[in-house]
Amino acid sequence: MAGCGVKSRCPPVAGGEILPRMSSQRADMFLPLDEDPREGRPRPVGERAVLVDFLHQQRMTLEVKCSGLDAEALARRAVPPSTLSLLGLVRHMAEVERVWFRCRLGGQSRAQAPWLYCTEEEPDGDFDGAVADPAVVEQAWATWRAECAYTDAFVARAPDLERVSWTVPHNGRVVDLREVLVHMVEEYARHNGHADLLRERIDGRRGQ
Repeated sequence: MAGCGVKSRCPPVAGGEILPRMSSQRADMFLPLDEDPREGRPRPVGERAVLVDFLHQQRMTLEVKCSGLDAEALARRAVPPSTLSLLGLVRHMAEVERVWFRCRLGGQSRAQAPWLYCTEEEPDGDFDGAVADPAVVEQAWATWRAECAYTDAFVARAPDLERVSWTVPHNGRVVDLREVLVHMVEEYARHNGHADLLRERIDGRRGQ
């Protein structure tokens, strides 16, 4: 399917040796190991590299769970009244990456980095607007990839994990880049759990 592009993979993480592939093929694998973009990656060295590697793995998992589906399947919702869909998750994570790295840590205003899908009038626009239209699917993937690329460049040029930070307006708590990267891994992992169930409901495929 155009747009998902699992084989494009996330950028390699700087590090040392290559992590070994799993030696056995289990019955519950979503992909053969030799086709899984998360296998055989460089071993990350250092705290920043480890955090970025976990983030890349979670992004690739979302891509894998969306692979091979047409617009109708990607936009198919869970069960009423939920508006969750795989396409909605892609749009949502593009918005999340944008908010944290362009706006909060990067200091861009809403004029510089307007909402992609969500507004005060339509706070759930990322999910509500995830309709079964190939053009919407293509736009969602392109936007998500652009926001991921911005995040990666932002993290790569940050002087360290502490000095880049954001102050929470209502309580003055300072959130630094380290905490945001951990939060992003958490955010993807949570939604990848949703993606597991959504994909199994669509065509029965399940696994790693």
